[in-house]
Formats: sequence, C-alpha cells, structure tokens
Amino acid sequence: MIKFILNNELIETDAPSGTAMLDFIRKNQQLKGAKLVCKEGECGACSAMVGQLINGKVAYQSMTSCIMPLINANGKHIVTVEGFNMNKLSPVQQALVDTYGSQCGFCTPGFVVSMSGYLLSNSQLTKEGIIESMDGNICRCTGYKSIERAADIILKKAKRDFKKVSVNALADKGYLPSYFKTIPKRLAAIKIAKTKNAKGVKLGGGSDLYVQKPWEMYEKNAVAVYDNPAMNKITVKNGVFEFGAALTMGDLYRSPEFNKAIPNDGHMFKLLSSTQIRNMSTIGGNLINASPIGDFTCILLGLDASIVLNKNGKRRTVALNTFYKGYKKMEIKKEEILEKVKFKIPSKNTTFHFEKVSQRKYLDIATVNFSSSITLDKSKKIKDIHLAVGGVGPIPMYLHTTVKFLKNKEMSSDTIDDAIEVLQNEITPISDTRGSADYKRLVARQLFLAQFLNLDANIYDVKKLVGAW
Repeated sequence: MIKFILNNELIETDAPSGTAMLDFIRKNQQLKGAKLVCKEGECGACSAMVGQLINGKVAYQSMTSCIMPLINANGKHIVTVEGFNMNKLSPVQQALVDTYGSQCGFCTPGFVVSMSGYLLSNSQLTKEGIIESMDGNICRCTGYKSIERAADIILKKAKRDFKKVSVNALADKGYLPSYFKTIPKRLAAIKIAKTKNAKGVKLGGGSDLYVQKPWEMYEKNAVAVYDNPAMNKITVKNGVFEFGAALTMGDLYRSPEFNKAIPNDGHMFKLLSSTQIRNMSTIGGNLINASPIGDFTCILLGLDASIVLNKNGKRRTVALNTFYKGYKKMEIKKEEILEKVKFKIPSKNTTFHFEKVSQRKYLDIATVNFSSSITLDKSKKIKDIHLAVGGVGPIPMYLHTTVKFLKNKEMSSDTIDDAIEVLQNEITPISDTRGSADYKRLVARQLFLAQFLNLDANIYDVKKLVGAW
C-alpha cells in the first residue's frame, strides 16, 4: 500500500508501484492540470512539487511527474497545479494573467507550480533564483519575456509582503491555500509499512529508466532506493568526502559540505539538466546507467572517485576508473547494490574543472563532456592529474594513458600539444546523431585544452591558439 497526500487529499493505493506519477494523477485521480506532453521530463508541463517531512518541517522540491515512479511518492506531499487553487487566483496565477504569460496553455501549469514552489522553498528571494526555478519549463509560444515579467511582479510583491518567507506566512497572505499549514502533522501521521527484502526492480529517481523503458516499468514492482535514509548521508572525514548513492544531484547542489569540497559558482550544476531532473536523478543511478555521456559519471571520474558495493552486508570498494568494462558492462555482481561514493577532497593546490558541449547549452545531453583534477607543484610541474571524458568511446572514459603521460611533466604548451596526440590515440569516437567522429575528436581536444587554460590563460599564445582552431 502506497500512502501520500495529493494536494489536500490522503491517498492510499494499491496501484502498481512502477506507475508513472503523472498517469496516476490524470487517470486515477482525474486531475488534468498537469499536462502530458514530452513524457521524458524535458518540457516541465507536468511539474509537481514533492514535499518530504524533515525534522518536523516539509521541504519541497519540483519534479517532473511524467517520469516519477509512484513508489517515490510514499509518505510525501505531492502538489499539482490544482493544489494551489483557492477562491481567487493566487498572486502567481494573477501575475501570469496580467502579463499575458499564457497562450496555448499547455506549459502554464508547470510555470505556476515552479514559481509557487520557489516561494515555498526559499526564505531568501532573488530574481536569479526565481528564473532558475523555471529552467526545466519550456514554453513554445510566449518567447518567455511575458513570463519573466510575471516573475518580476511576483518577486516584488513577495518582498513587500514578507519580512521572512514561510509556509504559514504564504498561506496567511493568500499565496497558498490554508491546508498547507496542516501538512507537517498529516505527513507525520502516515505510517509507511516496511518491506524488508522486497522483490522487484530497485529504483532510484527513475529519470532515465522511465525514458528508456516506460511501458516495461509501469508493469514492474518497484522497490524504492530513492531517499533511502541509509543511502543518503554525507560524511567528511580525514579529507575524504563520502556520500550515499541515493543522493540526488539536487541534494549535492544544495549541500554546504559538497560546495566546500568542490567550490564552484553553480556553473557545473547548471550544465546538469534542469532543476526538476536534478531533484530526481540519483548519483547511483547515473553511475549504474553506465551511459558513455553521463555527466556526473564524468565528474566523479575526474575526481578519481571510488564506489562501495554491498551484497547483503558484504561490502567491497572499487575504483570508478576500473568499474566500466564495456558498453553497459560493469564490475558488479548479482544482487550487489551501489551503496556509497567517495573521493579525496582536492587540496588547495588542486584545481577541479568540468565542461560539456551539447546542441543546447542547458537542458541537453552532452555530445562530449570532460573533467579534470590537476595538482601543480611550485615549479608548475604536474604533480598529480586525473582526466575523464565522455562521448568518445563505449564507456565513460578515464584517460589512463594520457594521465600517465602527463604526470610529472612541466605544464607548458609543448607538453599539452604532445598530450593531445596521446589523447587522440586513446579515444575511439563514432559518428552518431550528436556528431561525427571527427567532430567529437575536435571537441574532446578543445575541452582538454580548456582544462589547462582554466589553470593558466596565458599558457598559449592566443594568436597561435586561434590559428590552430
């Protein structure tokens, strides 16, 4: 029995646990606000807020319900566009009306959910933040400017209305229905039956499986690994960062510990799909999917990460750079679960960098991605280095040969030029819908150069470099 609150109603259902949340909402509950459009989590027309009770408060995240397994709603509060309806339009809905932010209307429910969810999830409100909250919502009609104007109106009104944003304050001012105030107690009262040794497909966020095998997944009994308390902890000890494989990209994006270990301005995470997908995609799922262009797989290879595999309490640690044996083939035994990921936190002398090239800059699958950890000594020798590239072979590639060549070499344009030849011999791209083999070789070369230009922008003479391109 799966139990959760859908808007203001307690749901108890025996529907197949592998059912997509959007299908349950539209067909079982006859709530038609969330739209069925892409069925791949790409457009955001089916966006829903997912609230989880943590330390007595409900933390909300936006997700695409078309690829969300029903089992992952267990014990949570699911909010569709209908869940924001009141006797009059909310300020979010009214702003979209006033700025003509809706034309065909298919995308509008998703924008309402994303902007309402932003107010619901953030105590500090910014223009950048509310725009980012909609990065997974695609509109084909308005050109976005009317929606951006609506966001600006909402933000200015909220800043006038609130000294501090909270669920109760939002409900009191008519941004949310009053039932939101009751949700923490109601979620606390839901008793979830523990299913020890349950049989079925062990499932993380489902964001890839529900794109690749949707109909097959609907018939499966899904056993949730997503937000498993035993697999979503972060520990930092003796310079090693360790986290459970059930953590999502969104969890790490919001993690102070991760952002301290791998400082960045959000650039890296903004290249990784959309807010909705980051909130769903587990790191373990990304690794086990074994895609040759998995972004977080490439990132972790560049950090020289290891993984912990667990079979009924028997654990073993495997270096990620030896884990992939062939296309979709891994060093994992039957009934083993990828339980944890760990990497040594880069030192002050180490620079980590990640880049990707895709047809769109954001919300797209990589043509080629590249990551590196480079440690220089005082004389600018390469003391240690880890390089990883995706999209140029049958597996996510740790560049063993190129790394071996570069270690203990002086970092210079001549060294890098020589290393490019080694790199080109190590990769084996093929032509496909994302580009020709020659194009991928060129992109891999440029991203390889970018890793070193990130360290020293003057390592090459600019005119020479541009001429080489």
